[in-house]
Amino acid sequence: MPDRYAVIGNPVAHSKSPQIHAEFARQTGQDMTYERLLAPTDGFIATVEAFHSLGGRGVNVTLPFKGEAFGYATRLSERARAAQAVNTLKFEGTAIFGDNTDGTGLVNDVTRNLGCAITGRRVLLLGAGGAARGVITPLLEQQPARLVLANRTLGKAQGLAHNFGGSLEAATYAALAGGQFDLVINATSASLTGALPPLPRGVFAQGALAYDMMYGKGETPFLAFARVEGAATLADGFGMLVEQAAESFFIWRGVRPHTAPALKLLRQATD
Repeated sequence: MPDRYAVIGNPVAHSKSPQIHAEFARQTGQDMTYERLLAPTDGFIATVEAFHSLGGRGVNVTLPFKGEAFGYATRLSERARAAQAVNTLKFEGTAIFGDNTDGTGLVNDVTRNLGCAITGRRVLLLGAGGAARGVITPLLEQQPARLVLANRTLGKAQGLAHNFGGSLEAATYAALAGGQFDLVINATSASLTGALPPLPRGVFAQGALAYDMMYGKGETPFLAFARVEGAATLADGFGMLVEQAAESFFIWRGVRPHTAPALKLLRQATD
């Protein structure tokens, strides 16, 4: 019987993870299946345990269960501890290993697929919610010249900055005026509703990369603003999605797949 894996969330029907992992399995010759699991909002643990009891080897966790998965894991990676969220669970006998591959996925997409160095660059991260928290540690590990976290509520950004030490700066959007950044990452939920974070004009440095974690929405208001403001490169979150999946696949199977074929398949499916 093939080894069984799944993505669990609510909603989950939109998830591209089954297509991505099917491509990874085909490419690497792994005997496995990957499915979607819709869990009731109050039934995450019951759904995971039912899947495990039927031979499930691991799951990806998407909204709104990443925090619950963090508490459910019996062993955590350092990056999961830093994010206080888990998107990958691996069943190891009676132990449950929890990891967070989101930040690594973002960094790999930016540095490998988009060819944008983070080391020594000025980086602006928009939003102070779970999406931002999950990528801060991997971004800091790249040793940017600055990493500024901007949020409508300064206190929330300051709280995160305190948790991550003095190398993370906190600011309101208004306080960004006059500053310039080489990489601007939208980790807010604004693109879900067609809104634009209240960025001041002039924050994109010459040659800047504008990165929206949202994917499948075409040119979001954030990316449209970045284009008008002169950003050299615009990117959505498809690459991050594929790269974080590759990291999960490696955790489960010990094999690191090539991501370009899966990313090409996703792009073709949405064109």
